[in-house]
Amino acid sequence: MAPDDRKRAYRRDMLLAGVMVAAGVGISGVSLAQLAIHPHAQMAQATQPLQSTPGAETKPSAPAEPATTGTRPGGISPEPARPDADAQKAGAAPALPPAPAEKTAAPIKER
Repeated sequence: MAPDDRKRAYRRDMLLAGVMVAAGVGISGVSLAQLAIHPHAQMAQATQPLQSTPGAETKPSAPAEPATTGTRPGGISPEPARPDADAQKAGAAPALPPAPAEKTAAPIKER
């Protein structure tokens, strides 16, 4: 490409960029002018305003709280995820599957 062609292409690109910037500023100016003239016209609202349900005056607002003692139920005792060796020999299956090989680490050496 000759230097004159590069210069001409650069000027054309700069002219196009200038026109685009001027158009953007013009559109922004027109929009701001319309907002200044009609400040409350066609304002968008993200959510609908809250409306009460028909007949809400006669219904209770929330169900009554159940009476709790605050203690843990003692009917079911907690069980270990991995039963001991005697239980496994008797036929008890572990609650969790064995860890995959890539997630098993080497034992920690004591110092």
